[in-house]
Amino acid sequence: QVQLVESGGGLVQAGGSLRLSCAASGRTFSIYAMGWFRQAPGKEREFVAAINWSGSSTTFYADSVKGRFTISRDNAKNTVYLQMNSLKPEDTAVYYCAAARILLGAYGLPGGYDYWGQGTQVTVSS
Repeated sequence: QVQLVESGGGLVQAGGSLRLSCAASGRTFSIYAMGWFRQAPGKEREFVAAINWSGSSTTFYADSVKGRFTISRDNAKNTVYLQMNSLKPEDTAVYYCAAARILLGAYGLPGGYDYWGQGTQVTVSS
C-alpha cells in the first residue's frame, strides 16, 4: 500500500501562485508514476499533470495548464510538487495526488492510478 497526503492548497487571487505538495509513504518503491488531478463542483475529475517516479523526469501536462503549472519530484523526500503560477478562477477545484504502479501510456486517465490522496482545496478569486 501507498499513502498519499496533499498539502498547500488555499485561497489566492487571480494571477497568484500556489505550490502543492504530495508526500508518499509506505511501499513507495512500487510507484511508477505520480499525477495530479482536479475536480471542480459538478464536474468530472480531470488530469492536470504527471511525472515518472524514477529515472528520467518525464512530465505530462493538460493543455489547460501548460506553461503555468510545473510538476516536479524529490525522491529523497518521497514528495511530488505542483507549482501553480498565473492562477485563474477556472483553476478552482479540489486537487488530488495519485500514484500508479503501472501505466501503459495512460498518464491522463484517473483509472490508471492505484492510490489517491484525500485532496486539497484550491480557490482562485477574481
